[in-house]
Amino acid sequence: MPFENFELKMNTIFTLFMILIMILSILLIIIVMAQNPKGGGLSGTFGGTSAAQFGVQRTNDFMEKATWWLGGGIVFLILLSVILTANPTTVQTAPARTETPAPQTAPGTNNPATLPTTPAPSN
Repeated sequence: MPFENFELKMNTIFTLFMILIMILSILLIIIVMAQNPKGGGLSGTFGGTSAAQFGVQRTNDFMEKATWWLGGGIVFLILLSVILTANPTTVQTAPARTETPAPQTAPGTNNPATLPTTPAPSN
């Protein structure tokens, strides 16, 4: 069958995409956890200092850009994996079964076709 090799390639590509998506997701989690909140969080409430006062603004810009790029990369890989590994199916329609309807009789009529042919047992 020519499609066996095709399915093996698609499974390999799908596995590769899943591994890349997991790696990017782990990196995104690490980047998000390492970021300082912009509003200061609890440290701003209790007199903490801003990260911009100590010249760490460039690090925050890098972290923010990395977050957006990693998130976009994950979305892109997910969409690409769906498009490339979609299994195109050919729809084969089976011919419709034609059945003749059963003859209809009105209730209470004595149609000989519906009456039992064996006599009732006598006691």
